[in-house]
Amino acid sequence: MWFGAHESIAGGIDKAIERALQVGCDALQVFTKSSNQWKARPLSDAEVEAFQRRWQESGLRIVVAHDSYLINLASPDDALWEKSIAAFREELERCERLGIPYLVTHPGAYGTSSLEEGIRRIAEALNRVHAELPGYRVVTLLETTAGQGTTIGAKFEELAAITERVREPERIAYCFDTCHVFAAGYELTTPDGYAQTMAEFDNVLGLDRLRVFHLNDSKRERGSRVDRHEHIGKGKIGLEGFRQLVNDPRFQHHPALLETEKSQDLHEDRENLQVLRSLVQQVSDGQ
Repeated sequence: MWFGAHESIAGGIDKAIERALQVGCDALQVFTKSSNQWKARPLSDAEVEAFQRRWQESGLRIVVAHDSYLINLASPDDALWEKSIAAFREELERCERLGIPYLVTHPGAYGTSSLEEGIRRIAEALNRVHAELPGYRVVTLLETTAGQGTTIGAKFEELAAITERVREPERIAYCFDTCHVFAAGYELTTPDGYAQTMAEFDNVLGLDRLRVFHLNDSKRERGSRVDRHEHIGKGKIGLEGFRQLVNDPRFQHHPALLETEKSQDLHEDRENLQVLRSLVQQVSDGQ
């Protein structure tokens, strides 16, 4: 797997690459703008060039983006829904300009409506944005969720229901968050449980469409539906759960990104990456 982390873009989006290299990342996740503001200053040609040049020089295998947490494509509130669609379109435009291939998004929360209506709204929003941005290469990754409140995506079938309604399904794939999947009730800690969870994902969504992992341990127990990330091996999933995942040959060239808490010197990222790499078993030929 290509291990990495989400890093800050403070000081410029290219600075995230410096932080990634500082902690030893093979892959990187970023916001392309402030995650807690709706609007962003347009990217300048100089910013795009600096980012692409530094990425090329860095040796990073891949850079992935995550959209703003303010966006809710399932919202029953028409004003917020329209605002979310406009913001999501801007996120895709920024990724396309930067050459980032994947944009991870939380599907959304249906609030006062219903699960079915929330799924319909998400698909309609995606269809609108796709129609407005023909020919884009960036792929939207629907992220598995913990199922807190009315959030959509805790069951693999909910992500499938969205994709079934998307007119250009090739522009949709998936991001598997270990904490979220575990908190949603899927087993990851035992070999049999892990195998069953991955078989279910394959049956419902297709492992060929699983493009990115978020590697987070869980502060809360399986099935809690509470989204609380913990450092690798220090939560309820534990080292054995991650050992199975990082040695699964089906995911050999998948980005596997940390979203765990960190301090300014980023030592936590460095330590978590070391733990993950220590779990990788070396085969006899040394590959």
